[in-house]
Amino acid sequence: MRRRHGGDQDFRLCHYFDLIAGTSTGAIIAAALAQGWSVGELRRKYFSLGERVFERSLFRKGFLRAKYDDQLLTAQLKELFGADTTLGSDRLLTGLLIVTKRLDTGSPWPVSNNPSGKYFSAGLNGRLGNGEYRLWQVVRASTAAPSYFEPETITISGPEDWDPVVGNFVDGGVSPFNNPALQALMYATLEGYRIGWPTGAHRLLLVSVGTGSTDPVIKKSALAASHAVSALMSVMRDCAMLQETMLQWMSASTTARHLDRDLGDLGNDLLCGTPLLTYLRYDVDLSLENILKLDESLADPDRTASLTEMDAPENMETLHRLGILAGKRDVHESDFDQIFDLPSTPTDRTNA
Repeated sequence: MRRRHGGDQDFRLCHYFDLIAGTSTGAIIAAALAQGWSVGELRRKYFSLGERVFERSLFRKGFLRAKYDDQLLTAQLKELFGADTTLGSDRLLTGLLIVTKRLDTGSPWPVSNNPSGKYFSAGLNGRLGNGEYRLWQVVRASTAAPSYFEPETITISGPEDWDPVVGNFVDGGVSPFNNPALQALMYATLEGYRIGWPTGAHRLLLVSVGTGSTDPVIKKSALAASHAVSALMSVMRDCAMLQETMLQWMSASTTARHLDRDLGDLGNDLLCGTPLLTYLRYDVDLSLENILKLDESLADPDRTASLTEMDAPENMETLHRLGILAGKRDVHESDFDQIFDLPSTPTDRTNA
């Protein structure tokens, strides 16, 4: 992208994408990219964050209390994004969408810096606007994985003459939008969200980057110790599969994958007769068979099984290497139609 836009070393992904969305750990990445971080800078700080936050303690077993210290995570996020940076801050250089889950009402919350959004500005009865929310706090809410971190409490309204209304927020991964791609598409196009970007394969580009798909045949003990957590993981995989199916069904895609033996890659199906968008999906299959296609040195099944753990910073280097190898194999410049490149003069161009 930098080369296609003149080779300027100041070029950032926030210059190319008009909306960057993230859920859970993806919220950290999305917020950093939206602030104009380079990918190299993001990688260095992300590795440092993971090593500090997921420091194990004999005093935190994760049964009656969260496994990790949320105060440490809070301090790190404040340092990364600024303690006083809000969603309305001009430090955000492009659109940002973060998905979290309000636990006390059971509703997914897509929170954005869209200035036209219905709840971006403060309202009646002391209601705070989304633009007033601290960026670190929204990211912290989206990363509050149940049993790993305590929920994040955010003040929804704060009138002076009665008790404030607060919401308890947890990881957006326990909503249907652990993969935020479909929510990003809805946010960009549905009237209620007040963005209203036009659809069409040459007008809307959506790029979805996964964090690695777990191998469902791995022994459950390697993924979770309880049936409840295993069931939650299964639901999350089902939601991810449904999202990919819907997005391939609606789009033109050079990365369309084989979904299952019944559907194939939906190459002969199109929901509306004409594509609503161009859709690109990149992910790493973490089954042993596919890992070995990328790196033959990872032949130990116990080693590869551990790669699906959510809180193992010792795996970051290996996962990063697999991501680099998969990127070299799967990401092609031709996937990105030049119609979406940044013009020298403003035109009708929308990249989600």
